[in-house]
Amino acid sequence: MIKIYHNPRCSKSREGLAVLENSNRDFEIVKYLEKPMTEKELTEIVKLLGIPAIDLVRKNEKIWKEEFIGKVISEEAVIKAMVENPKLIERPIIVNGSKAVIGRPSSNIQSII
Repeated sequence: MIKIYHNPRCSKSREGLAVLENSNRDFEIVKYLEKPMTEKELTEIVKLLGIPAIDLVRKNEKIWKEEFIGKVISEEAVIKAMVENPKLIERPIIVNGSKAVIGRPSSNIQSII
């Protein structure tokens, strides 16, 4: 089952959702701001993406600038920061089995559906 980690208030996330809706594939919408991910879930997503956790952080968010910018923090600490502050997570994230992509640009989604 395809999952989209979605923030309805984000235009890029809505674009990603539209790609999935137009694909005629079954998928699940996870509104991660309403139901935050666990550290285990986010760690697994980062592994599927094949990127360091820091690359999933929205570095222009106020909380990142105020609390984390310029600090050297571990992979685990970055994941914990995103779990505690889900607004920091880049969106949308699309997971299909053992593959995942960040849907920016939305054309990235085609590679896994």
